[in-house]
Amino acid sequence: MGQNYALVIDDHPLVASGIASFLNTHCHFRQAYVATDEESCYRHIRDNGPPELVVIDFWLSSCTALKLLKEIKQRYAKVRLLVVSGDENNDIWQKVQNAGGHGFVLKNESPELFSQAVFALMDNCLWFPASNKEIKIKNSVLQKFNLTPRQEEVLHMMMRGLPNKRIASQLAISEPTVKEHISNILKKLGVNSRVEVITLLHGNREPLP
Repeated sequence: MGQNYALVIDDHPLVASGIASFLNTHCHFRQAYVATDEESCYRHIRDNGPPELVVIDFWLSSCTALKLLKEIKQRYAKVRLLVVSGDENNDIWQKVQNAGGHGFVLKNESPELFSQAVFALMDNCLWFPASNKEIKIKNSVLQKFNLTPRQEEVLHMMMRGLPNKRIASQLAISEPTVKEHISNILKKLGVNSRVEVITLLHGNREPLP
């Protein structure tokens, strides 16, 4: 992985500095740097090595976030990629997902949700909003595979990107119990990892019959 730092790419310096400060203070990064364009992004990477996390504003004036996202993903496959935007158009986060991004957060979301998204990405999970269609798929999954009420609770928290420790804390159960629930969920859904569960329910595969 990278050098325990995050890189924020946003051509609004004040916004970028605020995100970087939040990452440094609340998300356990050793450092968080700010880049305002593609050139300064790659300069930071040359000087400091690949970061663990890159946060990209979707609407960059110098280039499109999708172009930069694809380039970074191709050059540095292990870097986690989170796109942020003030535009609530569903097409945007779907484009980010299709381009290989690992997460998307609206800029008007709460700091708590943003930090959950960051921790989810650093736990090798995906973080994308759920569309109405995907909610229907999720409900059909719950009905088709007969998840228990506790398994449904764990699944919802997995979809929010919470790691096992946080799930255990919120449900007041042990981490081994959480792992057991997740193992049973994986078996019922016919997948091999929690990443596959999230990917499946976000529509990256064919909808379940």
